[in-house]
Amino acid sequence: MNHDTQNKIFKYLLLISFITFFALYLSQSAGYYEYKNSKKVALTNEQIKQFEKDVNNGKNVDITKYIEINNKDYQNNLSKMGLTISSNLEKVVRKFISESFKVLAKLVGE
Repeated sequence: MNHDTQNKIFKYLLLISFITFFALYLSQSAGYYEYKNSKKVALTNEQIKQFEKDVNNGKNVDITKYIEINNKDYQNNLSKMGLTISSNLEKVVRKFISESFKVLAKLVGE
């Protein structure tokens, strides 16, 4: 790759980074995230009103009817593999430390 090509690639990457930063900055300053959060609160307020209405009408109420549970599973194959490696590494380190203390205890005891 010659020097001109590297400069062009660098300029394009810099431009893309700037545009991405600018878009994120505008969405934050325009209140997009606050809007999304207020929408969740409004939904919760609607659920509370419906719950109170049902209680006043003497209906049999069940809390699961009024609460939306969104348990998203963000695990993928890569994160599962990382968890497996981490767990196995933890077992090895734990065993190593345990055996090291046993050896030290024998040395101190003698």
